[in-house]
Amino acid sequence: MKSIVSFLDRYGPWALVTGASSGIGAEFARQLASEGFHLVLAARREDLLDALAAELSRRFGVQARVVVVDLSEEDAVDRLGRAVADLDIGLVVSNAGTGDPGHFLDQDHDEQLRLFRLNALSHLNVAHHFGGRLARRGGGGILLGGAMGAAHGIPFSANEAGAKALVQSLGESLHVELRRQGIRVMTYVVPPTDTAIIRKFGLDPELMPVKPMSTTQCVSETLRAFRANGKSSFLPGRMNRIMSAIIPAFVMRLMMGAMIERALANRSDQAA
Repeated sequence: MKSIVSFLDRYGPWALVTGASSGIGAEFARQLASEGFHLVLAARREDLLDALAAELSRRFGVQARVVVVDLSEEDAVDRLGRAVADLDIGLVVSNAGTGDPGHFLDQDHDEQLRLFRLNALSHLNVAHHFGGRLARRGGGGILLGGAMGAAHGIPFSANEAGAKALVQSLGESLHVELRRQGIRVMTYVVPPTDTAIIRKFGLDPELMPVKPMSTTQCVSETLRAFRANGKSSFLPGRMNRIMSAIIPAFVMRLMMGAMIERALANRSDQAA
């Protein structure tokens, strides 16, 4: 009879969450802490990280270490690795990222490159650095944050979509390659979710054709899928999965482009 190994026993005692200062990253930290994981919280905004660390320690009795780091910087993951070199990290949630929608040719190219480093290269660097640590450890897990629609392109978010498409392809590849080292890799494909980035895009949740899901649902479904089925990628939300399966990619691309273009126009009108 096989012994039952708990989620914490398999992937603990420490979990690392990047982009942990708010939104989906903060919710990952809360749900993992509720299962007994100690947390490394990595992001740029120290005040929010400190507040979250205090909350996790108070509510769940776990340890929480704050690492202030800008993952758009080239040496950021090396510095992050040194800051947690003494910890037995068994689970890595690579969640850092943001978006800045607009007309591709009108955007500042240096800023596009900064966002690409954050949205794509930081995940590559996290997977390489901590994948190596997990291999030497004898196993663990890596969750990589993708985005719904990215694999097929998102007009007016071309840079962000390209970056997340890289992450999703990376995750699919490493799902096969790293399991030989006992490392489970899964990409969670983030659907429209009720976070600050919805407002940043200029979208009104009440007017969107599919209402954004809560961060609680997004994270709880993702962790349940990671634990249960060993898939290479997972899209939270049954309706999101149905839409992704039945709506042709070019139709979805046109729909998303039209929605973002309207939001940009509304944002421009409000600014004027």
